[in-house]
Amino acid sequence: MKLFCFLTLFFTLSLQAQFQINGVVNDSNKKPLPFATITTSENNNTITDVDGKFLLTITPSTTSITISYVGFDTKNIAVSTAKKYYAVSLTERTADLKEVVISNENPALTILRKVILNKNQNDPLKKLHSFEYKSYNKLIVTATPDSIDGRVDTTTAYKDLDKKIVNIDSSDYKFKEIISKQHLFQTEKISQYQFDKNTLKETILGTKMAGFKEPVYEIIAFNLQSISIYDNKYELFETKYNSPIASDAKRDYSYKLLDTVVINGRETYMIHFKNKKTRKSTGLEGVLYIDSENYAVAKAVMRIKGVLDISGIHEFTYVPEEKIWFQSNTTFKIVKGKNRNDIKILGGTIQFDGDEEENFEPRKKVASDFTYLLSESNNFDIQYNTHPKIKDPSLYIEIKENASKQPESFWDQYRKEKLDVKSQKTYLLIDSLSINKRIERRLGLGRKIINGYLPVGPIDLDLKKIMSYNNYEGFRLGLGGITNDRFSKVFRIEGYTAYGTKDGNFKYNLGSGILLEKQTNTWLNTSYTSDIKEIASTTFAVDKRVFKIYDPRPINISTFYKYHSWKANVQSKIIPKTEGIFELSRTYVEPMFDYRFNLNGKLYSSYMMTTAMASIVWAPFSDFMQTPSGRTETDKQFPRFTFQYTQSLPNVLDNDFSFAKIDFKTEYEKKYLNGQKTNLLLQGGIAMGDIPITHLYNTAPNNLNKETIIQRITFSGRNSFETMYFNEFFSTQYVFFQFKHSLDRIRLLRKVRPSLVLVTRMAWGNMKQPEQHVGMTYKTLDRGYFESGIELNKIYKGLGLGGFYRYGPNQLLKFEDNIAVKLSYVLDLGL
Repeated sequence: MKLFCFLTLFFTLSLQAQFQINGVVNDSNKKPLPFATITTSENNNTITDVDGKFLLTITPSTTSITISYVGFDTKNIAVSTAKKYYAVSLTERTADLKEVVISNENPALTILRKVILNKNQNDPLKKLHSFEYKSYNKLIVTATPDSIDGRVDTTTAYKDLDKKIVNIDSSDYKFKEIISKQHLFQTEKISQYQFDKNTLKETILGTKMAGFKEPVYEIIAFNLQSISIYDNKYELFETKYNSPIASDAKRDYSYKLLDTVVINGRETYMIHFKNKKTRKSTGLEGVLYIDSENYAVAKAVMRIKGVLDISGIHEFTYVPEEKIWFQSNTTFKIVKGKNRNDIKILGGTIQFDGDEEENFEPRKKVASDFTYLLSESNNFDIQYNTHPKIKDPSLYIEIKENASKQPESFWDQYRKEKLDVKSQKTYLLIDSLSINKRIERRLGLGRKIINGYLPVGPIDLDLKKIMSYNNYEGFRLGLGGITNDRFSKVFRIEGYTAYGTKDGNFKYNLGSGILLEKQTNTWLNTSYTSDIKEIASTTFAVDKRVFKIYDPRPINISTFYKYHSWKANVQSKIIPKTEGIFELSRTYVEPMFDYRFNLNGKLYSSYMMTTAMASIVWAPFSDFMQTPSGRTETDKQFPRFTFQYTQSLPNVLDNDFSFAKIDFKTEYEKKYLNGQKTNLLLQGGIAMGDIPITHLYNTAPNNLNKETIIQRITFSGRNSFETMYFNEFFSTQYVFFQFKHSLDRIRLLRKVRPSLVLVTRMAWGNMKQPEQHVGMTYKTLDRGYFESGIELNKIYKGLGLGGFYRYGPNQLLKFEDNIAVKLSYVLDLGL
């Protein structure tokens, strides 16, 4: 997915192919007329964009084009292949063109109301009980050579009167030479779509990706545009917008009836919709073609114009037998819009022209100004009411095992037309380049580094284990890793060793795993660990590994317990939309601080714990993909829920205590079109029975018990109480709530654009049987704990600053003791 973002951000659109004409349609005041209809003498048609510009493919036999726009006189223009650009001015009429006026209101709103009212009768996913079809998709990143100057520029600089330096810039020439022979990127896929019982699943039968023997599955799963035009939220380039035909669409959009157009022999209303808000990025703009008889969508053009100029086109075919418009083709284009700031990404710079302003000098065009991304899909073999048997309906996408190994005869069978010479050369040249430059291997290396691993032969070294720091161990130096597919695809060995410079002790782990079932990523694992752990910390076994170059919170932790643990577990994704772990463990625990656990008068300074644990994360709204290498979550959606239950096993392997723990967590995230984001986290736990303080709850404190604010400055944690002192509170049961709202980045200076985040945290808890815990002084959360703060992240080079304030029943007497100032660092890889 990150690679795809890079490709699409880097390339833009500028089309001027052979037998293509372009131009602009304005009114008499030189104001552009968006979505005017342009029809050729052969009855081919297109529409102008939001700026009144158009692009039209013509044949040598085309003699004229007709431009029409509601409220304006129609104009006929003679054309020829010798002339490429046409500026057309239309004259406004005093009398409007014929409109369907049902009431005194805007006729477009009357039509829209009927569209919304009839959505269930026109939406194939609602009207049809089942259907299936195949789809061929081709995606290219390319450019039109004719649009590139291709000159070799030279500049001369004089070092002194006798010597001169000549600089030669041949980048445009080389780029034109390359793009004349091949596309920059190309991928194809053949999919089978099946719908039954309100479930739509895509099965990818074949896939080809230039430069890759095995395709990049993140690119295949990337959602360019919504499949259904009738959803309340329309998705364009993985951003969801309120649909122009949603039940509340009139709140966000204004509508105008432009014209009537015949599609498939049926008359349709051409309705322009535009976002009411002044900020263009907050909504869509485009045209809906509405069947005048049943008020179904017969064609739709969706567009977002901002830093990226993105459009999605949906074309439908009318099916008389089913009395429904069924989608036949989709087109997706992405272009570079206007922005005052260039974007730096993966070591390269995407340059932008600023918005029009006084004294603006356009920059010299570069290669990325002449390229574009285009994805086209066409559907065929459409069958209705077949009630197909859908295997694993919880999966959104399934990629067949042999999808990337299909012969050329397979592709010839399904392609709408044979690949042209340029497309054929693209596969040959990029495949050759990929081998020479080891692109596939380098991409795999980048993926692993992002996740915190460095592959060295058959072993992936764990970058998290190299060095860290805490108050107990001092500098923790180590080495760890796990075997990769070069060692074995069904068996793995992992482990690490570490040494603390302050405590002078070695820690280590050794484990192994065997793959039981590939489709569901089911593994059987065993391990032995001798290490230390923060007391009363809460961890969920199913939480994903998060790699950070540094982990700031443990730096100031002093209170740990030592443990030696044997574990055996099964991890699997066999239950739809979940990942689960069932684990048995036997652990010897020794607190490394002054503590005794009092059980029936007996004081334990160390103890044995034999437990069974079940942990599961459930993401009911996420989409999952089945690939030949396993099952992955392709579209992370919220809310998501995590549950964990731990039960001690009395009288098993010398277990000392009888207890149970229940932990839960639910997360919610909402992103807004204006760049803001809200995060909610609700977490809690309850410990029942006889359980030492080492395995209770501390609610993640992250503050030093020092005299002044300056002395307490540390790095902020992820979901921790920044004003709560270490070991200040302990609980046998608790509930924690966190609210974060991130505003769009604000410009203070040219290179200072911090991200402002508002944070509020609160927790409640209590301690049962406090007499059992000897040697520790602590407080309880019966009256609750509250803090709020402001974070200014990424102020400069990833560095940020935050301030937090503690209030409520547990507020301290001195005002300054309730304040915490924290540093933050966000590593920006430009992904």
